[in-house]
Amino acid sequence: MFETERCYLSAFQKSDRDDVAQLFSDPAVRTYLGGVRKRDAIKVILDEMLASMDDAYYWVVREKGTAEFMGLISLDLHHEGVDQELSYQFLPGWWGRGYAYETAAVIIDFALEELKLPGLVAETQSANLASCRLLEKLGMTLERTVVRFGAEQSIYAIRPV
Repeated sequence: MFETERCYLSAFQKSDRDDVAQLFSDPAVRTYLGGVRKRDAIKVILDEMLASMDDAYYWVVREKGTAEFMGLISLDLHHEGVDQELSYQFLPGWWGRGYAYETAAVIIDFALEELKLPGLVAETQSANLASCRLLEKLGMTLERTVVRFGAEQSIYAIRPV
């Protein structure tokens, strides 16, 4: 478990399924993530997350004090199979208040300092300007763009020397 000033991050478990499923069925959350997923697809995704390999991590983010579900942050292998990828999804009610920055910074530190990863990537649709700004604020640099999933994607990285 991780703790920030305003949040708790705990490993995703079976009891979190309904909360996390909200992310995959929320049209605003899914705007830049390929759209809302169907119920059967969500079940498969959640099952895969629960059975994830040793090099994949999924954390549920909850507000301190209320334990209200806010979102999900993960580290797992990027689509291209080379780097670990930082991903995050938060429910819209939590957007724009620094929660994604606060929690993602802790996970970046964990990845680089504790796991000793040589670097991390994060991929977001180039049209998702808020996510691009967040990644830059986190110290990530735009490495390249690719067309994937029917849209231009920006691939950011942080690679300490």
